[in-house]
Amino acid sequence: MAVYHILVAHFPIALWLTAYLFIALRTFSDADIFVRLQKSIWPLILLGSLGGAVAFVIGLQIYPWSAITQSPLGRNHIMLATWTLAYWSVLGVLGYRLRRHLFDGVQRWFTFTLASIGALVVVITGTLGGSLTGTPSLVTQSLSAIGWNVYTTFYLPTWMLVVFAAGAILLVVLGYIGKETK
Repeated sequence: MAVYHILVAHFPIALWLTAYLFIALRTFSDADIFVRLQKSIWPLILLGSLGGAVAFVIGLQIYPWSAITQSPLGRNHIMLATWTLAYWSVLGVLGYRLRRHLFDGVQRWFTFTLASIGALVVVITGTLGGSLTGTPSLVTQSLSAIGWNVYTTFYLPTWMLVVFAAGAILLVVLGYIGKETK
């Protein structure tokens, strides 16, 4: 099953990161070709989410649950895979519903920021999966440099909790500002 998981997992990675590339191009340019590419972003994300769900189910069948959850690396990979699939699925649905307005004015920077977070989560999830197969990358070392040793810890560093809290507060404030301007 591990071989099938590895093969299938690369499809959502490619689709999500291609969507991210199109979002980045559209964010920084209003050229006609990027405006046309904008229409393909949401199908790419949603197809990636479908492939991600298949990869997730196959991935859960590789190791016995009791074995994979004993490893901090295994738990981290499962946790990040869950976050990645949920994040991109929600981003795809919201993006599809609001697609006409996501690149208007300042909203384009929010779209770009949310997509950047999604791309980062995909990279970290893939890195953890590579580490599980014995092929760690430089991203693994980068995570260690910011306080997350993926081989021994199963937690969010304290500074990450502060980032989450600040982000939640910022989203609430932006929601109120947006409500008042209508």
